[in-house]
This record gives sequence, C-alpha cells and structure tokens, in this order.
Amino acid sequence: MNEETNIYEEEKLRLQNIANITNLDAGFLEYLQYPKRILAVSVPVIMDSGELRIFDGFRVQYNINRGPAKGGIRFHSSVSLDKLKALAMVMTWKCAVTNIPFGGAKGGVICDPKSLSRKELEKLTRRYTFELIPIIGPEKDIPAPDIGTNPEVMAWIMDTYSMDQGYSVPGVVTGKPVVLGGTLGREGATARGCIYITISLLETLNLIKGEMDFAVQGFGNVGFNAARYVSESGFRLVALSDSKGGIYNPKGLNVLKVKEHKDKTGSVINFKDANTITNDELFEVKCDVFIPAAIESQITARRALKMKCKVISEAANIPTTIGADNILRDRGLVVIPDILTNAGGVVVSYFEWVQDAQAYFWTEDDVNQRLRKIMKRSFEDVYMKSKEMKCNLRTAAYAIAVTRVIEATKTRGIFP
Repeated sequence: MNEETNIYEEEKLRLQNIANITNLDAGFLEYLQYPKRILAVSVPVIMDSGELRIFDGFRVQYNINRGPAKGGIRFHSSVSLDKLKALAMVMTWKCAVTNIPFGGAKGGVICDPKSLSRKELEKLTRRYTFELIPIIGPEKDIPAPDIGTNPEVMAWIMDTYSMDQGYSVPGVVTGKPVVLGGTLGREGATARGCIYITISLLETLNLIKGEMDFAVQGFGNVGFNAARYVSESGFRLVALSDSKGGIYNPKGLNVLKVKEHKDKTGSVINFKDANTITNDELFEVKCDVFIPAAIESQITARRALKMKCKVISEAANIPTTIGADNILRDRGLVVIPDILTNAGGVVVSYFEWVQDAQAYFWTEDDVNQRLRKIMKRSFEDVYMKSKEMKCNLRTAAYAIAVTRVIEATKTRGIFP
C-alpha cells in the first residue's frame, strides 16, 4: 500500500487533540510529546558463515512517572525509531487506562528473524540485551515479547541479564516460559483481553444477537488466539488473514483446521473449506465485528470507506490512521481503541511481574479471572467517560490515560 504514515507524528497529533479537549497546560503537553530516554546501540553478531554483521537496536523509555517502564521488544525489518517512540507512547497510555503501575517503553532490532538461524538469533538477543543492561531491570524497565520475539527470546534476555547480576532475576522480563517464572495465561492474554472488552461493549450496546459474524486480520499469536476465542465464545468466524492473503466462508471457519493448514503450507490462503481473498478484500467482508490483529496503520482512509462491519475492536497496536478514524466516526462505526482493547497482554505481564516478585504463582483460572475483572473495569471507566464527555471511545480512553499520567507527574513534581 502506498499510504505510509508516520505513526509517531500521528500519535502526537492525537495527544494534541486530547490536550485541546481536556484543557491540558501547554507545558505539560510539550512534556508528554517526547520520550524520557532513547538508547541506540549497535549489535555485532558473528553469523554461522563466519561473517560479522552489525544490526541496529533501540530501546525507548517514554514515560516512567507511574512506575517502571514496560513494553515489548520487536525483531523485524520494519523497526524504526519513530515507530518505537509511537509504540512506547501508546504503552504509556495503555498502562494508565488500565490503571496498572507501569510507564511505557518499546524496543527493537532491525532484522529479519526468519532469515536467522536459532544460534544467530540467540547471539543477536544476548548482545542486544547486554547493551541494554544499564537501563533495564525489574525496578527500571521490564521488556516483553512483541513481533518477531517469543518466550524463548525472553529466556535468553533473562539469562543474559542474570549472568551480569550474578543471580537469577526472573522479574527482568515477562512473557517467559513458565518453567523460568513465567505466568500461566500469558500467551493468549492480549487476545483474551480483546474478547472480554468486545463482549462488554456488545452487551452494553445490546448488539448481541443469535448469530454474529466476526473477521480477524492477522494470524500470529494475537490473531490466532483472537480467532480461537471468537469461536469458543459462540460467535461465527467468517474471515481471517495473514500477510499473504485471506480466506472467507460465510458459513464459518474452523480455526484449528486453518492453523493446521497454515503450519503445513506457511499461509492461511488456499484453505480447502474457504474462498481465498486478498488482504484488501478482507476489509470489505460484511460482518458484525472486525478485529485488526496485525501491524500498525492497516485501517487506512481508503479501507475505512469500504468496511462493512458495525464494530472494530483493535487488538493490534495503532492499527487505524487518524484519517481513517475520522471516516469511521462519520460513518457511525464503533471503534474500541487499541490502548483499551489491546491491553490484556500488559495486564497479565503485570501479573507475571508481581508473581516473580513474590515467588508465589497463581492458577490459570485465577489469572484469567483477574484479567477479566481489570478489563471489564477499564471498559466501564472508558464507556462512562465517553458518555460524560459526549465523545467516542478513543477520545475517552486517551482522556483517562493522559489525565492519570499528568496527575502522577504533578504529584511527583518536576525535578529539580
């Protein structure tokens, strides 16, 4: 698509719009538009071939006034400093709107992890971690998985950091394997939180009917689990996609069979029980709820004009451009914003951090019940704020988040 947007500039514009609505002081607006700290590092790796390659790595700590920085680490060729700044800003709002005691961060390395051997990936991870050691830690900044990383990568980060400290420090990362202090329920937490929020909205607006059709864009960890939970919740999944294309069956899709097909072929396309469609056509599927669960800026103005759903539940980070947001609002579509819908992952990461600190671990049912409680409470806060302000859910969510961050900033004071 030739609709590239600078998502950092867009997020700053969203913040400026909220500042105008909430009468935020100009000085504090400027304060919130810039990250607290950016670390840029070179990551040398001796490849399996013996060649020495240098990768560019970053960590952005956006705001830590409400607690330690929290945010994922992304290994992807599309990583850029502006994207990481935008995602770190969004993490700040996500933690604030759910009222968990973290600030926002994001990190990444510009690379294609699929082209690296397991040994090369481990070397890359460990050297990148070593470069981050001065600024990360359980009380400073707690990374987590993101695109291109997984629990194994988190285990390497934890081990590298622990080797430097001289003892095991499980709380330095979340999203770890359970055997190393990870929490039950973490893998599907983002998708589960999305479904909790979506159902809360549908119930609140009395939109639940006998048969409801859902479409999911993306079939990675979040997309697959969102599709699975949609089906398990009794809804009909009619369309889904990955980076190569999509599939559609108005009678419904069997998510587990689609997963088997993707594991064998590398894509969801050409699944025998569905019609193959393009990624653009996926956005035109008639459905009740559309869940973007891929990467940023996928719902563009062009696509927003053609969408045939009633509700968009943003399981991805920053999936909708400002231009598209305005079109969706004018068309009367309800958008549940990413800083609310996507927050299940960081909420359960918080649970993992708490369990590591206590060395006391919960059951998966306990984790899911606590997640449901926080997500439902957060939705109710946002929904009531939208009624109070007579605005859409995104504006209400940002208003709550920004207000909480500013309250913490003012209470702490500006040093010196």
